[in-house]
Amino acid sequence: MELLRSARLYVVTDARSGRGDLVEFLDAILGAGVGMVQLREKEAEAADLIRYAEVFRGAADRHDALFLVNDRPDVALATDADGVHVGQGDLPPGLARKILGEDAIIGLSCHSSADHESAPPEADYLTAGPVFATPTKPGRRAVGVELVRLAARHVTDRPWFAIGGIDLGNVGDVVEAGASRVAVVRAVTEADDPGAAVRDLLSALSPPRDDPEAGAGPAP
Repeated sequence: MELLRSARLYVVTDARSGRGDLVEFLDAILGAGVGMVQLREKEAEAADLIRYAEVFRGAADRHDALFLVNDRPDVALATDADGVHVGQGDLPPGLARKILGEDAIIGLSCHSSADHESAPPEADYLTAGPVFATPTKPGRRAVGVELVRLAARHVTDRPWFAIGGIDLGNVGDVVEAGASRVAVVRAVTEADDPGAAVRDLLSALSPPRDDPEAGAGPAP
């Protein structure tokens, strides 16, 4: 769990079909300081997910980072991922824990203070969002920075990440509201220089408040 607590920037991405070499992209962002990366391919079949996951696993190993799979504990188990991220309507964290074992990292999406309060102990980390409107969550209303403020005050038993439409233009507002960890998609995956985007985002973040020994992270 040390890597989880020290992670400040979490990148969620697909296999980047048609947007450049996946290995090059992962090496660029992980080498720039991303602590966690998640493979999110909602429509992919298991065989394709396993093929993509092998690339993610290799990149995470090269950079001493964490690799998680979205929604699919079976794929996470088959590919030796560090864990799985599930949503409120997906497989409950307790069942994911039974599949993956005690050492796996289980993440849970949360969209309200009620979600935070009811989060089961099997979830190792939570999210707070979407803070801003994002096409990756169609139909999901943006909650604004108020949920970030509430999470900063009340989610003290485990790490949490602000998520949803966060980029270099608004990350300062998220940090001011109390976040020291953020998860992003387009701010990095659609950047002309993903590694530079990572460094810029990290420079705007403070060390995790619940891990004073984590340090300030990689230099920009």
